[in-house]
Amino acid sequence: MARKSSRNSRKTGQGSVLRGSKRSGGAMVFARKNYIILLTAVAVVVLGYVVMRVENQVEGFLSLYVGPLLVLGGYLGVIYAILWREKPVAATERE
Repeated sequence: MARKSSRNSRKTGQGSVLRGSKRSGGAMVFARKNYIILLTAVAVVVLGYVVMRVENQVEGFLSLYVGPLLVLGGYLGVIYAILWREKPVAATERE
């Protein structure tokens, strides 16, 4: 009988692995500050590409210096937004 139940669980795909991997309700992955930083950084990346395109010269000041720096800063902002985490409050500060 033990074999039958293990075969049935394999056929249906219901195992402890699947049951444990379900996410709870509407939990947010990041805090609100993370999303604000992320959206700002993406806007800076887009602005950097727009600046490079607007000047439309290969050796222009904006397309050679300002645009790439904006893109780089935007990508660094995206990385910061993903990695930023609020510091936990110490037990002495809560009281």
